[in-house]
Amino acid sequence: MSEPLLVFFALAALAVIGAVSLILQKHPIHSALSLIVVMVALAGLFLLMGAEFVAAVQIIVYGGAIMVLFVFVIMLLNAGVEEHTSLSKMAGPPGLLLVAALAAFVAATIAKSGTGVQAAAQTGALSSTKGISEMVFKDFVYPFELTSFLILVAILGATVLAQREKS
Repeated sequence: MSEPLLVFFALAALAVIGAVSLILQKHPIHSALSLIVVMVALAGLFLLMGAEFVAAVQIIVYGGAIMVLFVFVIMLLNAGVEEHTSLSKMAGPPGLLLVAALAAFVAATIAKSGTGVQAAAQTGALSSTKGISEMVFKDFVYPFELTSFLILVAILGATVLAQREKS
């Protein structure tokens, strides 16, 4: 096997292990850390596909900013270890049946569209990092800045609401 294939299987296994750990963790902070592992593994997979911009966005936005917000909310809510409950009726055999149906659907979709992705990559239909950055910072600079301003206002509003409830 070639090195990229070995790296792919290692990153895919890391993503799956992180996702399973995310579900099985009982403490919210441990779940958030498992989600960071999944995001980093996905960024590595994007790098293998040649999508450097998407990998960087995956690390910066999801691995950094959103996970900081998750941890901030977890700390703000003072969330502890979750309680054990009995399984719901959908988590038993009907849930397994739904998982099998979803896996079959995903496998069929991948089998049908395998050649389309390769053709798009060979023809250069995928955008480059330079093209995306020029579009964001030249053509759409005002909506980009407006979005950052709205996110800042939302963070300030959440902080004010959290402080108002304490007093």
